[in-house]
Amino acid sequence: MSLIRKFKPLVDRVLVERFAPELKTKGGILIPEKAQGKVLDATVVAVGPGQRDKDGNFQTPSVAVGDRVFLPEYGGTKIEVENKEYHLFREGDILGKWES
Repeated sequence: MSLIRKFKPLVDRVLVERFAPELKTKGGILIPEKAQGKVLDATVVAVGPGQRDKDGNFQTPSVAVGDRVFLPEYGGTKIEVENKEYHLFREGDILGKWES
């Protein structure tokens, strides 16, 4: 079992894995690292249980494992597990979710 599967975010936090940046153009030209755009799409890897409302009930998170989400350009906490990079965001910081 992968170590990342044992990671459970707390409260309203969401663990995501960003998509890899484009390294070549469609014509096959390599893109220099400084010219590569920041990747704002990611896949949700783990989700916390949600936040409590004023009555003490959990508010179900609006994203689930496997969802493709759109992230802000800055923010989140970078963590590395088994030589892979992940980012931890609060659910409210996620800008949107792609529908299938």
